[in-house]
Amino acid sequence: MILTGTIVNVAAICAGALVGRYAGRIIPARIRQTVMVGLGLSVVLIGLQLALKSKQPMIVIGSLILGGILGELMGIEARLESFGLWLQGRCRGAGDIAEGFVAASLLFCVGAMAIMGALQDAFGGTPTILYAKAALDGVASIALASTLGIGVLFSALPVALYQGGITLAADSAKSLLTGPVVSEMNAVGGLLIVAIGLDLVGIKRFPVGNLLPAVFVAVGLVWLVGGA
Repeated sequence: MILTGTIVNVAAICAGALVGRYAGRIIPARIRQTVMVGLGLSVVLIGLQLALKSKQPMIVIGSLILGGILGELMGIEARLESFGLWLQGRCRGAGDIAEGFVAASLLFCVGAMAIMGALQDAFGGTPTILYAKAALDGVASIALASTLGIGVLFSALPVALYQGGITLAADSAKSLLTGPVVSEMNAVGGLLIVAIGLDLVGIKRFPVGNLLPAVFVAVGLVWLVGGA
């Protein structure tokens, strides 16, 4: 069923926020850290599964190069960080609810997993990306709510609107998103998800935000070479 992934993601955030608010301090930090590493390895696996389904590796390479250049010229990563700092600064004096809401919303909405997961949810099948994201967001909600309070719970609303909106928009544009297009989009997005997983396990942080345009560049390249 369409939107299943987003529904599960929202439920995980709500559950994690409630656990974190009322019992988060009981859970040792080392347990949360170990769980996040385990989830990070799972994210790497999901990303590799998507990436290895590519039928046209040159399109993936071209998309990452062109998308990375576009992202750097647009300064996506820096803009996202500046926007987050601005929002947190605006809400600093507004109380714990506002600060928790802003911090969690930015964390859960910004990234390749939110976009690729929402797209996968629209294409049918099992939304494995959003299921993995739900697990990550659930654990993160526990940690955030234990320090920032119940405001983290309300971040479930922008997640539902953002991911649900992408899913519904992609569902209405299925005529353009043919099998080959989806395959290469998933391959590019899969590599970005691998980068997120490597960050989660503490190996290296990549500028994934600046590479996000690559997912959409892949669409144009597939149509351009006549592979759609």
